[in-house]
Amino acid sequence: MSIGNDSNQAFHRGTAPIFALLTQDQTRRLAELQGDPTLAQRADVLAAKASEGELSDAERAEYEAYIEANNLLAVLQAEARFRLAENGGLKDENHQTID
Repeated sequence: MSIGNDSNQAFHRGTAPIFALLTQDQTRRLAELQGDPTLAQRADVLAAKASEGELSDAERAEYEAYIEANNLLAVLQAEARFRLAENGGLKDENHQTID
């Protein structure tokens, strides 16, 4: 097994307790979750200010928190999609498999 496969397996094992708490439907809903557009707009404003070097300390902390939350959600969604694919794939609202 390669290092990449070892780390993937370790990641899947590490997230298993989280996904053990979720039903298949909850996992699907997590995979399909869309972010809050208002928060996305705020993060965009802060990103622009960060690029210009104009963030206050409070804004920097807020922006970093958005980034951390977004990264966490992205990781959980990727794992949810992987687990759904392993268990027969993503299903739409009518429980039909999405290719």
